[in-house]
Amino acid sequence: FFFRLLMRGENVGIVAMDVYFPSQYVSQSELEQFDQCIGKYTIGLGQERMAVCRDNEDVHSLAMSAVSLLLYKYNIKLEDIGRLEVGTESMVDMSKSVKSVLMTLFQDSGNYDVEGVDSVNGCYGATNAIFNSVQWIESSFWDGRYALVVATDCAIYSEGAARATGGCGAIALLLGSNAPLVLTPPRGNFMDHVYDFYKPTLRDHSYPIVDGYFSVSCYMKALHNCYLSFTKKYNE
Repeated sequence: FFFRLLMRGENVGIVAMDVYFPSQYVSQSELEQFDQCIGKYTIGLGQERMAVCRDNEDVHSLAMSAVSLLLYKYNIKLEDIGRLEVGTESMVDMSKSVKSVLMTLFQDSGNYDVEGVDSVNGCYGATNAIFNSVQWIESSFWDGRYALVVATDCAIYSEGAARATGGCGAIALLLGSNAPLVLTPPRGNFMDHVYDFYKPTLRDHSYPIVDGYFSVSCYMKALHNCYLSFTKKYNE
């Protein structure tokens, strides 16, 4: 037992994964007709369907569905999970985490010793949740159990060009030692303060404010600098 507390994970990465999308969707070809831009979404963006939540679904139920599917398909015991972290930008409650709602799945198992909480950030939240979980497994705090990362979002846009880029769904990733898909260092990072995409009001937090052209330039700048950071670390 003492040895188990001192060990650290090796070859840490993704052990298993599953995904859940709602069955209800909006046809992109029909949305093109409505927006009078035939070919923009189906040919230009390569999209056919945009998933949408029913009135009895939200990021909580999406996340619970993805986790339940993963646990069932890979026969994972809830007692074997020691960390659960959620990446999202679609908070249902401004204080209560999505992770705390997912803990209802653990109640029958009696496992309440589960680290982690939500990483809230547009586009990057789930990536950061993966990094946090990998570092937990590689640290002296790891107790030998799996880490579970859930990415869940419900992207809704107001009427306009960005609406076709919405959608919803959830992905559950099981992370552990000696994984078939190992996440190896180094990695490059870039973080800047820009207003290309944000949700400034609590009154109508479902609709973000988006500057599409500026957002693309921000993405290209971030990608370029991440590459420079990665190559610098790789060659050191």
